[in-house]
Amino acid sequence: MGKRCLIDTNVLIDGQSGRLSEESAKRLAEIINESFTISVISYIEFLGYKHATSSMEDFIGLADLITLDKKIITTTIDIRKNHRIKLPDAMIAATGIAHDFTLVTRNINDFNAIPDLSIENIYDTN
Repeated sequence: MGKRCLIDTNVLIDGQSGRLSEESAKRLAEIINESFTISVISYIEFLGYKHATSSMEDFIGLADLITLDKKIITTTIDIRKNHRIKLPDAMIAATGIAHDFTLVTRNINDFNAIPDLSIENIYDTN
């Protein structure tokens, strides 16, 4: 088993909307086949996306959902105290840190200043 990945909302939306390059879509499929894991925040954001469809709802229902726990909450508080980051992003980052996941995202700039957070950008295929 490879590294454990947590998929960010933007990657899910881009994947379902056909906005990924062929190489990025292939990498996302590999990640999903290995372990389709998301934060409860991404679940809410994904289904709250204004163009969400019933097939997207079926798709997201297949994911393993990481819900909030004390470790995520404490880590979120620490992140918010030390970084200018939106609360949902802080919670997703905290989920990755607290449960030792690599965050798969295109929003590298939102997360790269957070220590202990492993990030993979499947959009950067160079």
